[in-house]
Amino acid sequence: MSLSNATPLDPVPHPLDHIAERGESDRPALILKDRTLNHGELAGRVALLAGWLGTRLAEGNRVASWAAKGELTCLLPLAAARAGMVHVPINPLLKRAQVAHILADSGANLLIATDSRINSLEEGDISDSCATVEEASAWHEAERTGVSQPPSGRDPQELAAILYTSGSTGKPKGVMLSHANMWLGAVSVAHYLGLVNDDVTLAVLPLSFDYGQSQLLSTWYAGGSVVPLDYLFPRDVAKACARFGVTTLAAVPPLWVQLIEADWPKSAVTSLRRVTNSGGALTVELIAEMRSIFPETNIFPMYGLTEAFRSTFLDPSLVEANPTSMGKAIPFAEILVVNDEGALCEPGEEGELVHCGPLVAQGYWSDAERTAERFKPAPSESRYGGTAVWSGDRVKMDEDGLLYFVGRRDAMIKSSGNRISPQEIESVALATGLVSEAVALGLADEKLGQSIHLVVRGNDEGSDELKKQLARELPNFMQPQVIHWREAMPLNPNGKIDRTALVRELET
Repeated sequence: MSLSNATPLDPVPHPLDHIAERGESDRPALILKDRTLNHGELAGRVALLAGWLGTRLAEGNRVASWAAKGELTCLLPLAAARAGMVHVPINPLLKRAQVAHILADSGANLLIATDSRINSLEEGDISDSCATVEEASAWHEAERTGVSQPPSGRDPQELAAILYTSGSTGKPKGVMLSHANMWLGAVSVAHYLGLVNDDVTLAVLPLSFDYGQSQLLSTWYAGGSVVPLDYLFPRDVAKACARFGVTTLAAVPPLWVQLIEADWPKSAVTSLRRVTNSGGALTVELIAEMRSIFPETNIFPMYGLTEAFRSTFLDPSLVEANPTSMGKAIPFAEILVVNDEGALCEPGEEGELVHCGPLVAQGYWSDAERTAERFKPAPSESRYGGTAVWSGDRVKMDEDGLLYFVGRRDAMIKSSGNRISPQEIESVALATGLVSEAVALGLADEKLGQSIHLVVRGNDEGSDELKKQLARELPNFMQPQVIHWREAMPLNPNGKIDRTALVRELET
């Protein structure tokens, strides 16, 4: 089985779990530390896990996972969908407070995690209606129960997953994805990347991200194999590429900055057919470095947002001439640029990126207010109509239809490929009682995309204690790189803290 860009796309979505049945039975599908599952075994393990879930929970229940990459975290998206449940993957880097929020907000009925992570939760973090099962015990129970559930005939519009992403005005919000959203996303990516059944994808990104899950789903849709990797050092990635003959590597800009500084022997590069980027823009210099290391490898710059999975990609043949472009819409996506008056922008005119089509998510879980702010009727010019995602991102389109990123309308910080809520950092700082005001800002950084600067008002004698408490309550990627102490904050004419003035001050 193989795919190519010349193969007609099937726009008809299927239940998500059918991806487990796509590959040829005897070809490798999942290369784990201790063994390899072929596609036939992959399908069997998905069926077994789904059958066990069916003995524990009711359809529509939420199943959360909080563990490193492994067999369970890779298969659970398909198994939960087959059982008629909703998967809630939690980033292993998150700490107790963020996990407690996600469990409560999603109304999770089951948490599958490692013992250490379960034990890190405190009384009140898990409701009485949420059971916990240790990761290895889940498989033991599934094998002992021995119930296998065949491929489902579920409605593709049913809810299949809730992916939590930071919002600009508070705690993480859950984006609701249907079977159709995830199936068509896998089909789209497999086609525009040209994935085939002998492709080997190195999955280095967290599986709690849509970009990370796409590593699995698009590869399996094409009948290829996945190597999950939780790396400690950039050199681990290069070594894995050589060891497993990796053909596809996806990363975010801060990781690419680290990877180009690693040693890449010829054995690590020879097999690479494509490298991809999302979660922030590649610089001209970074692309040049990547090209020097991967001279024969196709480079795919991409742009996406969790609310619509993926929006654009730049054809590798255009990268050299248009290194700063976001490219054009991916299959099944319609991208419009709309000005402040609601009309479509002319070439070169700045406007808001609006994503239309079947990849648009179903909104935010249990949050009608924020759903209404972001998920609104598509512009009348849309060929799809229905609901669109109004991204808040400002872009321009040139005469050739290529898109270019201008900036964000909200205050989100984009650091190390993560979308980070300033308010979430500020709330933790204020909760320490050591500061009376706090403002988190993202400033341009060559390696991180944006570095986090926390400006606080208070007595800097508490500086060490503030750092300790932030380290305890926030994951590493949310830690401020710099904390600035102030006796007073600048105010705007409305009496609010003037964030723009703070940015200007810190940038000079």
